[in-house]
Amino acid sequence: MTKLAVNLSMIFTEVPLIERFALAHAHGFHNVEIQFPYELSIDDIRAQLELYDLNICLINVPAGDLMQGGNGLAGIPGREAAFHQALQLAIQYASELNIPSVNILAGKQPIDSDLLPCLNTLADNLKLACHMLTEYGIQPVFEMINGTDMPRFLVQNIAQAQEMLEAVQHSALKMQFDCYHMAMMGEDVLTALQENIDWIGHIQFADCPGRHEPDTAQINFNDIFKWLQQSSYTGYIAAEYKPRSHSNQSFAWKDKYFTNNLSI
Repeated sequence: MTKLAVNLSMIFTEVPLIERFALAHAHGFHNVEIQFPYELSIDDIRAQLELYDLNICLINVPAGDLMQGGNGLAGIPGREAAFHQALQLAIQYASELNIPSVNILAGKQPIDSDLLPCLNTLADNLKLACHMLTEYGIQPVFEMINGTDMPRFLVQNIAQAQEMLEAVQHSALKMQFDCYHMAMMGEDVLTALQENIDWIGHIQFADCPGRHEPDTAQINFNDIFKWLQQSSYTGYIAAEYKPRSHSNQSFAWKDKYFTNNLSI
């Protein structure tokens, strides 16, 4: 049974992060994901999860300066020690909060660097992440991000993700598949899901273009959600979009598409 989650980093941003757990609960969610939870202490997060009967299904490894326009950590030669430190922090949060999956953001090819050393660094860091995360029973995933929103990102499409899986050669490593990013890259989202579902460990969704909630743009979510609910996929699918107006008014898709065959 597919499990639905809501992303607290992009939705409910009308209030501080500490207040978003209550809103997720109020809208009927039992699972949440947070890109970077590190502004809150583990104890504060745990208290919110217990208060509102929530689980966190995914967090990201800290990505250095990536979200501020920098190159990030995981695929940057010379930043291996910083990545290792970031990974240790992610493991601390994930292990103490029983978070089943951790996402590693590849980062961007520095303007003054060749591509191959970056990819080799990324592969080595993903191998390290697989080794360290699986010791705690945590699923490692890595994400493809489109090159329009984030130019020079090291893993932008399905083919590049498949090549990285081949380079890492660790059975635990899976793709994090974001429907919006794949649509931005020109992938047929449903076909890509169908052909790669065995290598996908986590799914996120937003419509494209615009990155708003489903049914605001061009992605056919009716077919995608219907197929996912009938498929062998048992992981989480997470709403990670920018609400077109107010977050509280962005959930028409939830009642439309998720009624019976879903654990929310």
